[in-house]
Amino acid sequence: MPRAIMIRRLLFPLVAALVLTPPSGIAEARSVLGRSAPKPAKNWAGAWPGIWTGTWEAAAAGTVPALPGASIRNVVHTSVGGRAARVRLSNRLGTRPLQLGSVTLALQRPGEPRSPRAVAGSVRAVTFDGARSVTVPAGRDLVSDPVALPVPADANLLVSVHTPADSGPATYHRSALQSNFIAPRGDRTGEESGAGYTTTVGSWYYVTGVDVLGPSVAGSVVALGDSITDGTGSSFDANRRWPDRLAARLRVLPAYRRPGVLNAGIAGNRVLLDDRGPSALTRLDADVFSRAGVRAMIMLEGVNDIKGTPEQRDPLALENAYRLVVRRAHARGIRVIGATITPYGGHAAYTPDREAVRQAVNAAIRTHRIFDAVADFDATVRDPARPSRILPAYDPGDHLHFNDAGMRALADTIDLWSLVAKTPAR
Repeated sequence: MPRAIMIRRLLFPLVAALVLTPPSGIAEARSVLGRSAPKPAKNWAGAWPGIWTGTWEAAAAGTVPALPGASIRNVVHTSVGGRAARVRLSNRLGTRPLQLGSVTLALQRPGEPRSPRAVAGSVRAVTFDGARSVTVPAGRDLVSDPVALPVPADANLLVSVHTPADSGPATYHRSALQSNFIAPRGDRTGEESGAGYTTTVGSWYYVTGVDVLGPSVAGSVVALGDSITDGTGSSFDANRRWPDRLAARLRVLPAYRRPGVLNAGIAGNRVLLDDRGPSALTRLDADVFSRAGVRAMIMLEGVNDIKGTPEQRDPLALENAYRLVVRRAHARGIRVIGATITPYGGHAAYTPDREAVRQAVNAAIRTHRIFDAVADFDATVRDPARPSRILPAYDPGDHLHFNDAGMRALADTIDLWSLVAKTPAR
């Protein structure tokens, strides 16, 4: 680990506790954390103090055929905790109204990431304007009512959805790197044992986010990216994507100063063109700006524009796109940290001409003051002996993505100060 990064990691918790926390904030946080969970009330803002913060996200990436009559149990991992939760469901890429017969939220049994079983007594009905069933129009997202379930940080939740009819193409996130479960027949959303969930799948269906109501005043950080951010190359059912590792680093902070970390990565995603999912420019509103409490975003995108078909040969096109992202984020008071594009020498799509474009884009990220801060992922993971390639210790074998050690190295590159600094003026 570079010496500067090691020093920052050692000093950050101490300085953050001394500098970033006003006495009033400490008192407020202790007051909130010390109260027992109240019963649900209509006036949540007055009856239940706290701030809504995003704790988990999956970007809508495409569609698959619907599963009429089935129940789908999605397993999602929290970054921060809270006293209550709300669920974000999506028919954004669907072509017909989506009928949801019932939706539930529960805690997955700890230590059983490949099990559909819920913690006894934790299953809660999710409602929408008080109703348990709802129809989501095509092209729309929906946020649930608050759910009275205390949610821990660094824990797995079960978001179960029953679709009673064929509502057309199902909006999903293809590469979950997580075991999720399907009960082929009937409404099994309230089932604690999970016995009816007999099929395992590796994608998330319909669910695109979870927010928590808690004491944090730090908001959330969105990681906007492609397959590297999505976690390709990291261990299955282990939550070792680099945004997960970043969330783990941030746990050195007190709960009321800890931002949620939201993963808006889509494997194959591009900045300029729709391909695997809507382009980064197209999906900013849905995947970044609409999320709860966003204060900062980290952008790692561009390699698929460079090596894809058609390939992007003009570095300035990507630089201009980055500047547009930053302008739109600044208009909403959101800081943007730009990550340099990591090497992929040895991959089938690598060519010297494409490498020259990557190097030019990275030079612009480092020196042209496009972003509020820079996370130099390229410098961290490249092989000094062959700078067009990633270090063998970080390579899962495809010369493009990262194994668990590489994901940790990427997360360790990010200066935590860049995430908690003052946001730009609106």
